[in-house]
Amino acid sequence: MLSRAQSLFDQLVAWRRDLHMHPELGFQETRTAARVAEALTALGYRVRMGVARTGVVAERGAGRPIVAVRADMDALPIQEANDLPYASQVPGVMHACGHDAHTAIGLGVAALLAPESFPGTVRLLFQPSEEAADEAGRSGAPRMVEEGAMEGVERVLALHVDTLFKVGEIGVEAGTVSAGVDSFYATVMGKGGHGSAPQDVVDPIYIAAHVVLALHGIVSRRLHPWDPAVISVGAIHAGQADNVIPERVEMCGTIRFMASEVQQQIHAEIERALSVARALGGDYALRFVVGDPPIVNDAEVTEVLRQVGEDLLGPGSTNSSRHEMGAEDFSSFTALAPGAMFRLGCRGEGDPRLAHSPTFDVDERCLPIGAAVLAEAALRLLRR
Repeated sequence: MLSRAQSLFDQLVAWRRDLHMHPELGFQETRTAARVAEALTALGYRVRMGVARTGVVAERGAGRPIVAVRADMDALPIQEANDLPYASQVPGVMHACGHDAHTAIGLGVAALLAPESFPGTVRLLFQPSEEAADEAGRSGAPRMVEEGAMEGVERVLALHVDTLFKVGEIGVEAGTVSAGVDSFYATVMGKGGHGSAPQDVVDPIYIAAHVVLALHGIVSRRLHPWDPAVISVGAIHAGQADNVIPERVEMCGTIRFMASEVQQQIHAEIERALSVARALGGDYALRFVVGDPPIVNDAEVTEVLRQVGEDLLGPGSTNSSRHEMGAEDFSSFTALAPGAMFRLGCRGEGDPRLAHSPTFDVDERCLPIGAAVLAEAALRLLRR
């Protein structure tokens, strides 16, 4: 399988670079979806477009079992800083998380499985908007689930490129491998007035400073030390003039957790932190947007991926995943069927180009490796 995937290298690179040059944000991946559907149709797959607005679902085979392979397609609102012949041609938008590579690898899986005979059905899920949410706060994976993308699926696979692993390495382990994520939006309200007379106002900026300190104390002083969690304030907005104390401060942030009971405790503690505003003479409003749960890799599927990695790449090539607090909406799929996501090494020579940075890039030698591991793992699961 790896040898066959290596023979597709030029095509994989061409797909990836075309997508990299024409990035599209979440739920706007119309060109990307059209290119994906065109390639899948040429390979003989049954293709359905417009799933969750811009998603693509393709199938080959018939009946059960059904094994799904997911690839996300969206880019990020980042201006690319790389001087490359295939750099983004869209101002302010860039594939800075490797979803162009994921999509190319997904097409590679389709090409590798097209000539194969297997029991059941392989279903390819080309997902929109992993990075962003719609007006109701829902990202692409739960929207695809709502439109039947996981109906009948018995196992589901995915990967994510990782510049902290070298090309030729993969990382996978069973259990919880990513954080759950929620967002919070808060308003601290005071009484505005002239900046020269702070004694006559209730300064919401002063109050907000205390709220931020209280928020940052939750993980270190309110949670159990063995409960992984993150609370980060991402934006604060207040006022427009240097001599005017405003009426309110708007702030928002992200919450990361590994367990539902910790999630519930964090929500309660954020409410407590905001109540500092009332103690200091102001008031507050607070709302939460509940996001994706943690990804929990199934032990059986993880073992298949681990064995495939060892068989294709050699002993010592398959490692444990790094423990971090990043979140991924692939968890919406694994909540419905046993599945696993592995980390695909994509670092070449030199320092890693970190995800979500304007200099992000991958060593394209990882593309056939990712396609081979996913295709071989899907086949083994189907034939079980």
